Amino acid sequence: VQLQASGGGLVQAGGSLRLSCAVSGRTFRTDAMVWFRQAPGKEREFVGALRRPLRTTYYADSVKGRFTISRDNAKNTVYLQMNSLKPEDTAIYYCAARINWITDYRNVQHYDYWGQGTLVTVSS
Repeated sequence: VQLQASGGGLVQAGGSLRLSCAVSGRTFRTDAMVWFRQAPGKEREFVGALRRPLRTTYYADSVKGRFTISRDNAKNTVYLQMNSLKPEDTAIYYCAARINWITDYRNVQHYDYWGQGTLVTVSS
């Protein structure tokens, strides 16, 4: 499975961005699609997850109500729509995947496949 993240950029606080994660390879086996982010000097943290078979989504409290994960199966692409962006959302955003869903889905160590990251900068 190969992941290609894109869509990052510079945006003012209160603005929106949509990140994309194009999935290729064994796409039919990626039950868990997740977004993480890493701010300068901080550890990589969970942002949101999509449990593919059930189309169930999960979010970190810090982004709940502002970010939305969706998937276009025809395009094999997962999206992260980010609204009402805040300066503290500034980070490199990574998409990740694993074949099977896991209850500990917030743990960065469980993911086998990673995109290269895309930088999101939110100015105040």
